[in-house]
Amino acid sequence: MVVAVAIFSLLVGVASSVFLSSIKNQKQGLATQEVLDQASYLTEYMSRSLRMAKKDMTGGCTGTAKLNYAFTDDQCLKFLNYNGICQQFCLDGTRLKDENGNYLTSASLQVSNFAVVLSGAVQPPIDYLQPRVTVSLNIAGQEQTSLKIQTTVSQRNLDVRK
Repeated sequence: MVVAVAIFSLLVGVASSVFLSSIKNQKQGLATQEVLDQASYLTEYMSRSLRMAKKDMTGGCTGTAKLNYAFTDDQCLKFLNYNGICQQFCLDGTRLKDENGNYLTSASLQVSNFAVVLSGAVQPPIDYLQPRVTVSLNIAGQEQTSLKIQTTVSQRNLDVRK
């Protein structure tokens, strides 16, 4: 009888540890999926907007005339959208937001790094490069999940001098 109880206890212990491990792995997988989903949405939304940008001839949006994009010291990427409206993406604490103050990431995610590299924005007289923006993000979620993502977007309309 004692042997049967010992074997039964051992089997129950192994089964419960396997069950708890699978629950922990599922929580980790769901947290990773949430980070991936939101990062995918964020990069697609930003890429679509940046792709349709146009040159700011007056400098009213970017701060300098004839620039396509500007990344300011206050962690804001500014540009004119296809309607000629100044659009921006800013890091506000640990969340990204747009020009209307709408957050693009949920409160459960934290953006620890928002880095932007601008290329092809050489001032006159000569500019032979198509303007492009490289955006790098470090995003952390629940269950100690994190993701480093980078994308480069060039303007859809040709903006190269001949």
